[in-house]
This record gives sequence, structure tokens and C-alpha cells, in this order.
Amino acid sequence: MAESAGDKTEAPTPRRRQEAREQGQVARSPDLTAAAVLVGILLLLNAFGATIVGSLRTLVADMLGPRSMGDFSSAAIGSQLMRAVVMIGIAMAPLLVGVVIVAVVANVAQVGLVLNPAKLQPNLEALNPVRGIGKIFGSGESVVLLLMNLLKVGLVGLTAYSAVHGRILQIVTVQQLTFIQIFGLGAQIVYAIALRIAILLLVLAIVDYAWQRFRNERELRMTKQEVKEEMKRMEGDPQIKQRRRQIAIQTAMRKLKKDVPKADVVVTNPTHFAIALQYDSTTMHAPKVLAKGQDFMALRIRQLAIEAGVPIIERPPLARAMYKMVDVGQEIPEQFYAAIAEILAYVYELSGRARQKVAV
Repeated sequence: MAESAGDKTEAPTPRRRQEAREQGQVARSPDLTAAAVLVGILLLLNAFGATIVGSLRTLVADMLGPRSMGDFSSAAIGSQLMRAVVMIGIAMAPLLVGVVIVAVVANVAQVGLVLNPAKLQPNLEALNPVRGIGKIFGSGESVVLLLMNLLKVGLVGLTAYSAVHGRILQIVTVQQLTFIQIFGLGAQIVYAIALRIAILLLVLAIVDYAWQRFRNERELRMTKQEVKEEMKRMEGDPQIKQRRRQIAIQTAMRKLKKDVPKADVVVTNPTHFAIALQYDSTTMHAPKVLAKGQDFMALRIRQLAIEAGVPIIERPPLARAMYKMVDVGQEIPEQFYAAIAEILAYVYELSGRARQKVAV
């Protein structure tokens, strides 16, 4: 059974992909960016956390020290405030810069650099609660997303439990530890839970991104008719193409009328190819191709040569070889010197012109 004309069975064309990209229709997973940022924050905290804590401890000691507490003038308070801002900024700079870099890289890795001002325009339809409820409960895809989210919650719970089930005894007996020990144990447990959850979310986000790419590719697929129309648009209007072809032919004909009468000889196939050659020993190192043509153009060159009295010599192998190897305006290669010199000598002898020697 023939495929329906409305079935989207064809891969999207490059133009279709570009238009969708310009409209912001690209495969992107917000969960992947969030998970990458979360993992980045935890790794940065592990690397720079001691420095941040040390800076904060030094700041608190200074703010509550005898020198700070003994001077409450506006100048002293302003100086202490600026010092606190500088210390906190220096301590937090690696963390903040690292988070920004991770967020940018995560987004660029997914969609590249896409600037779409249309996405910044307000969309009042998005505020319609009825439409929002319809999106949640009105499609089978929403049900799949709901099940996926429930699965994520379950996996996150199991991952969090895996981080603490081996330390339950330590948690139960925590009252026997000092404050510093309790703080250290709590930090270790929280970091272990957060890191495992972040890695899990990153893996799930990568799966979600793969799904987004598959869905976006499916939405971009085209019908056979759409592909045909797209190709027509890319190739241009047939009438315009025909007009361009006519103009090109007219331009070529005008050039032939101008150049062929200047030729010394026309070498032919005899019907399929025609090469118009000119040689002037005072200005040229070797004979030059003034014009060349195949089939209709070759016929036109012969007609112009007859009208101008230019000799026509039939050399089928030579004409074919020169047509393929020499462009208009170029001098002939050395391998054709002997054959062309013989032809020119014959032509000059017939016309009574002085014999010119082809440079070798």
C-alpha cells in the first residue's frame, strides 16, 4: 500500500534544521544543565571548601575581636564591611566562576550558540491555567513524564539511603561525640548523599537529553511533498533559473562574436567540439584558446569562423584533448606545441602570412 502523502517519513533537510534552530526548536534538557551544575558545585566545594571555611572563620574572629568591638565609629564599621566583602569575594570567587563555567559549557554542549530574541517575548498563553492542566493530563506524553518523575524520586530515595545505611550506627551513637566530631560526621554524610544524588541525576539527565534529541528529530521529520517543496525553494523558481540560463547563453554568444573573428584557426572534432586559437609571437609564449564549445556552442563557433573567414581544421583527438585540458584564456600546454605548430604553419601557408614559430 502506498504511503500517505501526510506521513512524515523523510529526514529533515539542512534548511529545515536551520529554520528550526533559528526558532529555538533544539534538543535541550534543563535537567542536564541543573545536574551538571550540582555536580560542579559539590566538586568545587570539596576542592575550595576548606579555604572558604577558613576565610569565614577568620572574618568572624576579626569581627568579634577586641579591636572591632572596641571601635563603633562609622569609619571603622565601613572599613570592616569593605574588608568582609573583599574576603568573602576572594574566597567565593573560584566557586562562583566555576559554577558559571559549568552552566555555560553544559548549555553550549547541548545546543551550541543559539540567540533567539523571540523566546524573550512574553507569552500570555503560557499563563492560561486551563491550557496548563490540559498539558498535564490531556496527553499520553504527560503520563510518561509523570511516571519518569516518580521513577526519579524513587531512585533518588534509594541513592540517599545507600549513602547512610552503612553509617546508621554512627548516627545513632552521635551523642557520644564532641561538637567538632558531630559537625565533621554530618558534613561527610551530607556530602556523600549529595554527590551520589548529583551523579544519579546527571546520568538520568543524559538519558533525558538523548530522549529530547530523538523527539526533536521525530518532530522535524518531513513528508515527501514537503521535501520536494523545500528542494524547489532551495533551487529557486524554474522560470528564474531559465531566465538566468538565457542570459548566460546570450552573454556567451556575445563573447563568441567578439573573440572568434580574432582567431587564427578553429580546430574541430568535427561536430562535437570546436576550439578557437590565436597566436601572436610578439605578445604570447604559446597559442591561446580564445573560445571553446561543445555541440551547439561548437556549431556556433564554426558558423562565426566561416563568416569571419577563419580557417577550420578537423583534428578530432586534438580537439577533444584541448577541450578537456585547456580553459578559455589559457595558453596551450607544451604537449600540444608540435601539433598546433603544424596546423598554424599550414594555415599561414594557405593565407600567405609570414610563418610564426611556436616557442618551446
